[in-house]
Amino acid sequence: MVILVLNCGSSSIKYQVIDMVSARENTLLAKGLVERIGIEGGVITHKPTDKPRLELTTDIPNHTKGIDLIFKAITDEKSGVISSLADIKAVGHRVAHGGDFFADSVLVDDKVISQIEELIDLAPLHNPANLKGIYAVKELCPNIPQVACFDTSFHQTMPARSFIYGLPYKYYEQYRVRRYGFHGTSHKFVAKVGCELAGLDINKAKVVTCHIGNGASVAAVDCGKSIDTSMGFTPVDGLLMGTRCGDVDPGALTYIADKEHMTGNEIWGMINKQSGVLGISGLSSDMRDIESAAAEGNERAKLALDVYYYRVKKYVGAYAAAMGGLDLVVFTGGVGENDPSFREYVCSNMEFLGLEFDADINRGLRGKDTIISKPGSRVKAALIATNEELVIATDTFSIVNNCR
Repeated sequence: MVILVLNCGSSSIKYQVIDMVSARENTLLAKGLVERIGIEGGVITHKPTDKPRLELTTDIPNHTKGIDLIFKAITDEKSGVISSLADIKAVGHRVAHGGDFFADSVLVDDKVISQIEELIDLAPLHNPANLKGIYAVKELCPNIPQVACFDTSFHQTMPARSFIYGLPYKYYEQYRVRRYGFHGTSHKFVAKVGCELAGLDINKAKVVTCHIGNGASVAAVDCGKSIDTSMGFTPVDGLLMGTRCGDVDPGALTYIADKEHMTGNEIWGMINKQSGVLGISGLSSDMRDIESAAAEGNERAKLALDVYYYRVKKYVGAYAAAMGGLDLVVFTGGVGENDPSFREYVCSNMEFLGLEFDADINRGLRGKDTIISKPGSRVKAALIATNEELVIATDTFSIVNNCR
């Protein structure tokens, strides 16, 4: 079954074409990126696995045009990977926020679209863009089944003690203000693959998954289910990130707002776009830039790194306590997969938890699924390259097959 996976942003569309033979057997046919939608100089870059790359610069006024270009690229005579659009049996969409409507991926119908629209207030930057992809496919190919896969779904197994805030309960009842968590598709995937690599039964294992990149979160996965995660009502909560502040005393924000005469929107912009490692270092939100500056002796870059690394380590320990034990720590995401010094910082001096880190194996390791703890370590550590698109394709395959 050929499945098109779409990840629609406000001005971009990432995509993959995956041939799903079964839930466990698949072949990547192509992947690509549509950029600068609604901006001058739009471009699509199409990368088949075994055919010439295709790149086209053209006006892309909206997502419908962007998806039409994807359809043309994947059926192109030279660079296409299918003979016609009839070969696409389903489209799977990444949708940022499913609120507490969706605990699993779902087949898209008018009710599902309406519920995603209801959640726009909770994800004003992401859900509208995700919906544009659904609308566009519905317009261009109305008979192709569509499946929505939510970043929040995996965390819907969290107990109330993990997701309720210490605010007046009426705000949860009236406005659904609670911890939702994000990166769920990634946490779900790497927990499963990490357990397989470590020889653990995910239905019995206690796993901490660390999805660490410009956006970052940690999850406690107990017996295959998320019981806690660091992101909250919005993705700004939890860890220090590229430009997001993470955990902060709300009193500090009201104090700053009063001193600087800032509006709520200005505070929101500050904690999302001007904080994190960028805010501390004053240099960049890119960890590669921060590490280079720290190596050259920049003290604020060193501080940004120390805070960034420390918070991840703290959450690992907290979640081991929350689960009453630990079997595996998994690292993924842009930093988690590609930064050996970060992994060493988090895993060092963790022998008291039963984790014996192997610095030699970890050194220089990037993007390759590998156990990075010593052979005799009771608690394992692993680097797992995330593949959210494959999770979306697998869910889409299962749902469409079951609906036949």
